[in-house]
Amino acid sequence: MHALTLETYQLTKRFGPFIALDGVSLKVRPGTVHALLGENGAGKSTFVKCVVGYYRPDDGAVLIDGREQDIHSPVVARDLGIGMVYQHFTVVPGMTVAENLLLARGHIPAVIHWKAARAELSAFLQTTPFKLDLDATPLDLSAGEKQKLEILKQLFLKPRLLILDEPTSVLTPQEADEVLGALRERAHAGDCSVILITHKFREVTAFADDVTVLRRGALVETCGVATSSPQRLAQAMVGEGRAVHPPLTRELRDPGEVHLAIQGLQVMGDRGEPAVRDFDLEVRRFEIVGVAGVSGNGQRELMQSLTGQRARQAGTVTVAGTPYTASRRQNRRLKVRALPEEPLQNACVGELSVAHNMGLRQFDESPFATPAATGGWVRWGRLRQRARGWIADYGVKTQGERAAIRTLSGGNVQRAVLARELAGEAALLLVSNPVFGLDFAAVAEIHGRLMAARNRGAAVLLVSEDLDELLTLADRIVVMSEGRIVFEVPAHRADRRELGAFMGGKGHGGLAVTAGSAPNSAANDAALSAGTHLHTLRGANAKPAPEAA
Repeated sequence: MHALTLETYQLTKRFGPFIALDGVSLKVRPGTVHALLGENGAGKSTFVKCVVGYYRPDDGAVLIDGREQDIHSPVVARDLGIGMVYQHFTVVPGMTVAENLLLARGHIPAVIHWKAARAELSAFLQTTPFKLDLDATPLDLSAGEKQKLEILKQLFLKPRLLILDEPTSVLTPQEADEVLGALRERAHAGDCSVILITHKFREVTAFADDVTVLRRGALVETCGVATSSPQRLAQAMVGEGRAVHPPLTRELRDPGEVHLAIQGLQVMGDRGEPAVRDFDLEVRRFEIVGVAGVSGNGQRELMQSLTGQRARQAGTVTVAGTPYTASRRQNRRLKVRALPEEPLQNACVGELSVAHNMGLRQFDESPFATPAATGGWVRWGRLRQRARGWIADYGVKTQGERAAIRTLSGGNVQRAVLARELAGEAALLLVSNPVFGLDFAAVAEIHGRLMAARNRGAAVLLVSEDLDELLTLADRIVVMSEGRIVFEVPAHRADRRELGAFMGGKGHGGLAVTAGSAPNSAANDAALSAGTHLHTLRGANAKPAPEAA
């Protein structure tokens, strides 16, 4: 068989006194899909990076087809037939898609015959579930398209073992199923073995043969998928004595008055092309409106125009009936808050402390600053005191409020920014991909706080490339394609595959008329039947969560 057998024996990795991987012995059977689960910091990424030679383990061994191998670099791993799609991009920004694909081979001739190379690449793309322009550079690609390029790079190499770290987060449901289905078929045909790191139990049950759970660097569960259950795996991830998932409670109430109104909005993209075209949308109080769509269809430009990061070419935006320009003064007065995509880059100053970043909204206001007549000095002691309270309330794991925010994990950066943005009970929340790459515990907490804000009367505009997230949270879902809304439906009536068809540009029929019915708990049921993050798995008689949950 071309597919290899991977075994690790007592694999251990330390970073100073911290044990990131603690004696993990694992076997991946040839020709199978092996899912790897665990919370952020459980050791999943450390484990696979040791396998592919990104890290050198401090102890233990990696065996390929029963023989111990010294995989001291990714080049050695590639020569052994091991490929990995990383969660963070590894493409070369200044090179074209074609050049990045060829570069993935590692061994490049001094002279490339481009006519033959392009013919080979074009033929390869005909066999893949999605396409990219061979002449485009990563600078021209959206985040989702970059992730697709990462997957294409590895598929192009025809690996014997393919490791994927959250590979489907920005794909439509059909694309995700097609990618994972194709990989499963290749595995079962004996062409390769697959390790799949995911937080979606639907992907585990639908495509994996075996599953392993890591917790705090140790292996705590490994079994066949057919003999497991969501509850068993979730409990293994968090450990005994800890709640698996707080219930997500949607209060049943009619949507309030229109709070955010967008009419005829037009926004240009980075290359001068129209990115948002004649965009109309209303968001009411007590409502979460989810914007679905494949990355690169104008969602990023839409949110940047609403938060003041990108100019608007035409159209109007009003908040509470007031023309809205996203100025800092308006945001304060109208209680508009934002949780942007990649908050460390878009909502924080990495070198500043956690306390400083938490104070960016109000550092020049009383009681955190002296009156302008006396010099307008910032009272840093008060800001640090408030930051300590938020750190405790939001469970931000940090070495202290003075630590640089760049030293925090992704989930803890999200918590820190969310604490700042929800201060003073926001009236409008603009949220983009809030849980990308986070484990199910962090997802549960952030989703709970967004739902609590909605239940208090906030209007929430949620852009997400994770359809399961929208089915879980939204009261109403719109699909955005090529800069326009092409479909709209109440969340409790949404069909996952129909939404995916419109996301992929293959939907039929006119724009659905949004029903004015009250949000319904059936939205959660639809999400469960479709398959969601592990945190949403709950009993039918779950009690309402406290408002602060």
